[in-house]
Formats: sequence, C-alpha cells, structure tokens
Amino acid sequence: MAVKKLAVLFSGGGSNLEAILQKLHGKTFGETKIEVVLTLSNKADAGGIAKAAKFGLQSVILNHKDFASREEFDAALVREIEKSGAELTVLAGFMRILTPVFTSRVRAINLHPSLLPLFKGAHAIEQSFESDMKVGGVSVHWVSEELDGGAIIAQRAFEKSAGMSFEAYETKIHEIEHELLPQVVVEILCQS
Repeated sequence: MAVKKLAVLFSGGGSNLEAILQKLHGKTFGETKIEVVLTLSNKADAGGIAKAAKFGLQSVILNHKDFASREEFDAALVREIEKSGAELTVLAGFMRILTPVFTSRVRAINLHPSLLPLFKGAHAIEQSFESDMKVGGVSVHWVSEELDGGAIIAQRAFEKSAGMSFEAYETKIHEIEHELLPQVVVEILCQS
C-alpha cells in the first residue's frame, strides 16, 4: 500500500481543511492511503488551527509579517513543506500571493471560489455574485506564478436562482468546495 503525504496551507476558518481531514486523512482509496502531514497557517488566530487539532495535528504558524520579503516567507514555507515530506500541497483559503521561490519548488493546487479565469483574487465570491452571470462556481487549479492563473484541473458550476441572497450564494460555493477539493486531491494522489 502506498502512503501519499499531503500538506494543507490555510489563513482563515479552515472549513476546507476540515473537509480534507474528514474525508481524506488516514483514509484509503484503492491501493493508496492519504495522510495529512502538515497543516500550516500564516495567521496565529486562524480558526483552522483548532480544526486541525481535533485530528491530532499541531499546525505550524509562519506569520508572513515576521519576514522581510515575500521571497523570505516563501523560502520558509518551502522548508516546512520539504521537511514534512508532502508530495502535494493544497492551498485551502491561503491568502498569500506566492513567488517563484515557492512555485518553482512545490507541487501545489489552489481552490478558488469562482469559475476561472473570471474573478481572480480575494473578492471572487462578491464579484461573481454581483456580476450578470447566471452561474457561479468553484475552480481547482495548479499553482503558478500568476495569481489564480495556473492550469485548471476541475470546475463545478451551479445556477444562480432568481432572488438568491449573497449568504445563500456563498453557502453554495462552500458546499461545492468541500466536495470538489477532496475529490481532486484523491484523483491526483491516486494517479501519481
């Protein structure tokens, strides 16, 4: 049985981290067992830290404000990921723009709450909700030097219902994220 190691980076509440831990951590898919070996946040007060602790994982805290440059922060990130032995890194609400110091050395995927290439950046949910588009959705893509610009691996869309509130729209986005991201991780790790 092959054991595939996963790192998860997050900045906030950690709902996608929790979905990964619930659905994948310590679970077997065919001949592959998936272990989350690193949970890391750039914020000491991120809600995901407590969620990881419920699964016996102590998160590494790397505050980006403690570093003189993005490149120094990214080098520290790379060291932690390499030390963990993770074969794949998942950016699950990790709100940092990464430099080539990271993107050239780490095999990573990112979850984004819009149908890329539309609505890149930190305000994607609000922008897609306020747009004239009749659908919303979620993308999972490879991390590259370009913000939200790497090759798209998977997307899932849903129809915006008439009169849908922003809260309902955001809830639907998160429901799809919690399904799609773990599925993509399994597909990648079980093929490689």
